[in-house]
Amino acid sequence: MLKIDALTLRRGPEPLLAEANALVHAGQRVAIIGANGAGKTSLFKLILGELSPDSGAYSLPGNCRVSHMAQEVTAGERTAKDYVLDGHQQLRSLEAELKQAEAAHDDHKIAELHGELEHIGAYEAPVIVEKLLHGLGFDQKDMQRPVNDFSGGWRIRLNLAQALMCPSDLLLLDEPTNHLDLDAMLWLEQWLKRYEGTVLFISHDRDFIDAVSTHILHFEHKQLNQYTGTYSEFETQRAQKLAQQQSQYEKQQQRISEIQSFVNRFKAKATKAKQAQSRVKELARMELIAPAHIDSPFNFSFPESDKISSPLLSIQKADLGYEQKAVLEDFTTSILPGTRVGLLGPNGAGKSTLIKSLVGDLAQLSGQRAEGEHLRIGYFAQHQLEALDLSASPFLHLQRINPKATDQEIRNFLGGFDFRGDAALETIERFSGGEKARLALAIIAWQKPNLLMLDEPTNHLDLEMRHALTMALQAFQGAILVVSHDRHLLKNTVDTFWLVANGKVEEFKGDLHDYEVWLQDFHKESSKTETVETDSADKQNESAEDKKERKRIAAELRQKLSPLKKKLKTAEKAMEKHQEALAELEEALADPEIYQAENKAKLKQLMDKQATHKVGLEESEMEWFELSEEIETAESQM
Repeated sequence: MLKIDALTLRRGPEPLLAEANALVHAGQRVAIIGANGAGKTSLFKLILGELSPDSGAYSLPGNCRVSHMAQEVTAGERTAKDYVLDGHQQLRSLEAELKQAEAAHDDHKIAELHGELEHIGAYEAPVIVEKLLHGLGFDQKDMQRPVNDFSGGWRIRLNLAQALMCPSDLLLLDEPTNHLDLDAMLWLEQWLKRYEGTVLFISHDRDFIDAVSTHILHFEHKQLNQYTGTYSEFETQRAQKLAQQQSQYEKQQQRISEIQSFVNRFKAKATKAKQAQSRVKELARMELIAPAHIDSPFNFSFPESDKISSPLLSIQKADLGYEQKAVLEDFTTSILPGTRVGLLGPNGAGKSTLIKSLVGDLAQLSGQRAEGEHLRIGYFAQHQLEALDLSASPFLHLQRINPKATDQEIRNFLGGFDFRGDAALETIERFSGGEKARLALAIIAWQKPNLLMLDEPTNHLDLEMRHALTMALQAFQGAILVVSHDRHLLKNTVDTFWLVANGKVEEFKGDLHDYEVWLQDFHKESSKTETVETDSADKQNESAEDKKERKRIAAELRQKLSPLKKKLKTAEKAMEKHQEALAELEEALADPEIYQAENKAKLKQLMDKQATHKVGLEESEMEWFELSEEIETAESQM
């Protein structure tokens, strides 16, 4: 599909790639990873013809249809639905020809164009657009809203939907999850697994990469290194390679020791709760892959507050919302030091309302609030990036908070966030989104909070910074509440989940996999409710003949549903079987002894089994997803 041969690509004096080679086959889903500025986006621009190689070559098959996700949206009056449909350029071109033929009363041409439109599925296209938009979190009422009504993040979602709507053989996605919540990300994973073409995607979300990728393309030292498998498998392979470099041995051992200390401390506290046991496994694996991150430029922590209260914050019987309209009702909690909570819930259920109310930015509509004497909240949200002083340097931002700190103290602290040398003293007006997010986190850490409230903290952060943030949160002794679509961060930093749904906040007893199942059921029920409300209005006006026909069709559909539901149960059992086998294999692969030279054959056997079960799980999940959709469609017609 894509061949890169001895390619050199420059942006400035230094080459991004120097005589690099790579080969991507049709049907592969390739995650492109590497440090910021390594050249990932430039590779996309090269493929799109916006850049030319300095030497070497790249090639795509003839007539290859390429679709890509634009990073900018021109605000306009076109509706969201029309904007996404514009992604199907062939359809829009044929529609324009049809309009001309109708104006010219050319009946022969009109008939010919209708045939072409039917051939490309034009009459089903509006339904497909609605499915894409619903999957990405848009409501039915959003379909006819003009594009310029939406915020920047939602416009990027429209760009993603437009790219998915475009018929293609090669799909290029640059940070597709950056503005998605967990619901939309889970939907996108399933969509990409069903996509029949080749996907190249840039992402800093390791769980998303694990769920979607079949291969990894790593930008490193001006070369393109290819790996088969997921990001987790890439980490393991790279860790083994780097562990052999003796010059790094001492630093590796120090990092492994730090991780092991946290693993042991957590194990001592862990209950039998499903999410706790899941997290122990994740942490044990982190020790194994530590060397893969040994060359990270980030190494920071959240310093402990000098004083602490217990509880830090108490809320009693509170209604939370806006202008006397409650979004969440009768909320009670007491946040103690050491509390670690991840907030889950469907889009628009009130997660941001909850965190803003806890921070104090949003006044409670009712109930009591009691703050501990020594409460110090560190709050991260996307709007804080816009509040940074563009004319000030990272150094000045920190110095303003603590004028008594020495220059060296400030420089040392900023160095952990990779603001070194001149970068610490330059104004931030030209900073990227990722650099601003790092600075915002540095400002929070500098103030020594004892309660961290983080609303999507990983947006714009690359994989290494996300890894460093995970490590820092693990070591943090205070309390944490986090909203994030980054499942790896959640799995490794929180002990408890709160479910925000249906106007309530309740503890969620399961893990993130259980939440995926809950979410699918929730959307099914919501869809049924909408259908029932529509149907009840229609039934009031139907005749006796129509009623009889409706009952006949419903009976036929019930008969059709029976074998589908049996197949669904079979797929569920297969999924459980593969998940159990993978859990056992992951436990075996977490044992450092398996990587000794004498166990090489056994390691290969385990890795082969793991690959087989991963493929089996993916196939079972795909079958389950397709059957669920078929059943849902049939039930909606009953």
